[in-house]
Amino acid sequence: MGLTLTVVVAIAATVDVTLASRGRQAPWVGVLEEHPAIQYASRPTTDRVARLNQSLAQHGPSRQSAEGAAADRTFQRDERTGHLMSVLDALGVPVESQLLVFSKTGVQRAYTNPHNPRALFFNESVVVGYVPGAPLIEIASLDPQQAVIFYTVDQAAPAPAFVRGRSCLSCHVSASTLDVPGLITRSNIVADDGTPLPRLGSNDVNHQTPHPDRWGGWYVTSEGAPPPYSQRAHGGNITFSPRGDTSNQVFTDWLTSSPETRGYPSANSDIVSLLVFDHQARAINLMSRLNWEARVAASEGRDPATDNVRRLAIELADYLLFAGEAPAPVPLTPRPGFAARLERTTPKDRQGRSFGQLLLTIRLFRYPCSYMVYSDAFDGLPAAVKTAIYTRMLDTLSSDATSSRLRVSADDRRAILEILRDTKADFPSR
Repeated sequence: MGLTLTVVVAIAATVDVTLASRGRQAPWVGVLEEHPAIQYASRPTTDRVARLNQSLAQHGPSRQSAEGAAADRTFQRDERTGHLMSVLDALGVPVESQLLVFSKTGVQRAYTNPHNPRALFFNESVVVGYVPGAPLIEIASLDPQQAVIFYTVDQAAPAPAFVRGRSCLSCHVSASTLDVPGLITRSNIVADDGTPLPRLGSNDVNHQTPHPDRWGGWYVTSEGAPPPYSQRAHGGNITFSPRGDTSNQVFTDWLTSSPETRGYPSANSDIVSLLVFDHQARAINLMSRLNWEARVAASEGRDPATDNVRRLAIELADYLLFAGEAPAPVPLTPRPGFAARLERTTPKDRQGRSFGQLLLTIRLFRYPCSYMVYSDAFDGLPAAVKTAIYTRMLDTLSSDATSSRLRVSADDRRAILEILRDTKADFPSR
């Protein structure tokens, strides 16, 4: 053994002994999802699809929902959409949430193009991906402890079976997902056939992203009386030539192609649903990363207050309060069904106010605090971590100095605090 290697081994041994004497483990050097405190691939899961699978195993495929109770419909395969509608119904995912991605960026990219985009449907914990003619329905389901779990459903099977995927992490664990299994929301410059042109640019998207940098490779539609959302205000609906010239011909062709006759529930990729999805995706990734960091720190005997945990708790608290939100330049109108469900399923305070009520003028929500505070993933965070998040939120909402950063009036900040105290039993009373 060479001198250098001998010294390194001796130092490593000394570190291990010192850590052991202090009740601490040596820092983990492998990938985070394989850490003994995480064990992503092998620990039991309790996400919505896992609960549905358990219910199916106990009761069979007739009239089952994700909670094991009777749903409004049976699992019936439709000739046009396969298992899509039954899957959405069983998982409580509204069809009105439909988003359309025409870039060739998903696992079924061979079936995806501007004429046949990938449809995404979502609620607060599940995203369902569907491409007419493709063999699989794709599902990403948020587990309270294990981050996002990925499943597929075989469209050719007589009854839906939710099979956990193992290859998804090659794309869905990256800097874009904060290095945990998570959701990817990206804007890509694409060619006429939907192929990304990376040399012309791409970027991750969340509620802080300026609108001109959003939705490349996505269709963007809007409805209602307000003025139409300017084409130049975002990157959706257009393709690029290799020289960088733009065209919206794919969008024109899409709107006149009768998508409902080709396996799509509608032609809509509503801009309000896009805005909500942009916010939610990063919130999910932040909660997952924070949960894992806290568990790893605890297992290694490290003080979370001096660790990444504190930084992530502050980042999540600020994000949940929509810090740095990029406002839309014109008033928007959501699809009625989507807006109604969001408000209906979000807890209300004693005055009937909730974080599910949309505003859509100067900001996305009437009371800018995320409905994700009610998610199982948020409630599943360690108590000390939630205390740190609540402390940051309380300090932010109680200070006039934050009003310009949050662009929220004193009355609205007070309303947010009142809603939190009425609807979150563990939120500090003062």
